[in-house]
Amino acid sequence: MSDTYTAINGVLVALINNLWELEGNAIITEEFKDITNNDMHVIEAIGLNEAKNMSTIAKKLNITVSSLTTAMNSLVRKGYVERQRSTDDRRVVEVRLTERGRKAYRHHEEYHMQMVEAAIAEMSQEEIQVLIKMLRKLKVFFETYGEKEK
Repeated sequence: MSDTYTAINGVLVALINNLWELEGNAIITEEFKDITNNDMHVIEAIGLNEAKNMSTIAKKLNITVSSLTTAMNSLVRKGYVERQRSTDDRRVVEVRLTERGRKAYRHHEEYHMQMVEAAIAEMSQEEIQVLIKMLRKLKVFFETYGEKEK
């Protein structure tokens, strides 16, 4: 094994193992203690703009609509999300963030901004472009990894 492989593997494994827990500790504060890290990612997928249907959100999160429904029921009950029937097609249920949900979204977004700023602090534009290229390659790897076995 090369030193390069060992160094990159060590960093990636540490990031993957710690990211979920560290993010949860950072974003689930006293104000948002009634939701989980998963809930926060559902809120992020809904977004601040127009209402979205359940299929669109589930696809963005790479989960089933039935799994999303469970999370959505909880978020509606806690006042972060509201449901409404589409005016175009009454069979379609759209969801949007309430004011409380928008506040949680902005809180989560602030954490991500701090994370990115810390990652690129003191990096040159060239180094940032290399980092972006590497992260895009990792994203493709993670998105396609399971497809190789199908």
